[in-house]
Amino acid sequence: MAEAEALWHVLMPITGDVIAASPRLRFIQKVGDGLNTIDLVAAKARGIAVCNMPGTNSRAVAEMTLLLMLAALRRVAWFDSRTREGRGWPLPTEVQDQLGEIAGRTVGLVSFGAVPRLIAPVLKAMGAKVLYTARAPKADVIAEWRTLDDLLAESDVVSLHAALTDETQGLIGARAIQRMKPGAVLVNTARGALVDEAALVEALKSGRLGAAGIDVFAAEPAGAGHPLFALPNVVVAPHVAWLTVETLDRSLAVAVENCRRLRAGKPLLHQVV
Repeated sequence: MAEAEALWHVLMPITGDVIAASPRLRFIQKVGDGLNTIDLVAAKARGIAVCNMPGTNSRAVAEMTLLLMLAALRRVAWFDSRTREGRGWPLPTEVQDQLGEIAGRTVGLVSFGAVPRLIAPVLKAMGAKVLYTARAPKADVIAEWRTLDDLLAESDVVSLHAALTDETQGLIGARAIQRMKPGAVLVNTARGALVDEAALVEALKSGRLGAAGIDVFAAEPAGAGHPLFALPNVVVAPHVAWLTVETLDRSLAVAVENCRRLRAGKPLLHQVV
């Protein structure tokens, strides 16, 4: 970073130390939406512009959210490993009794930004009842607004889409899990620290929750010994909900355009600092 004027940032934290070690840095481009991995205070103090790119990965994350919902309901990870081992037949009765469909279920979306707006009509078309929670009801939304507590109590599937802030850290902890329906499914494609992972593991082990689809973790990369990895009712991915060729095409277009604007002294796209 000694010579860099612009930094394109994905996941590795951009700390105050990184910024201090970058004397020529003028611009940080977040490849994605969330800014919790950038020390915005340090950037502002140095006069370094910070931009994100809202919407470029929304379709990919929406599709991955649906994929994790279906994979959790249909125990895809369990079937995949058993089938590869030649142990897919016969099928235990207790597993058969846990398999389900989206149709006829209630899906609760926690926050209602770009990703939930894409996935809500798809879920509705598949036959689900769709709820959402936000600070206040929104206009022109096909889903039904609920408080968080009511959404947790009513939903068969709860999907997290909130930004990580001091307010949302540990949002889904032991108390929230107790409000959820017995056997409910939790999906997280937002930020790992929204969830108390120890409480989630305990709920999945005990059967309080039926399954989970997890793309993000409190500490990343998650090590091989992570307790969620040992559970048969969990499907996991390494924070790749956003990652498609199409997302990269859209993202690189924004990043390159902002570098052109920086050089030309023009206003930057989606500047947050």
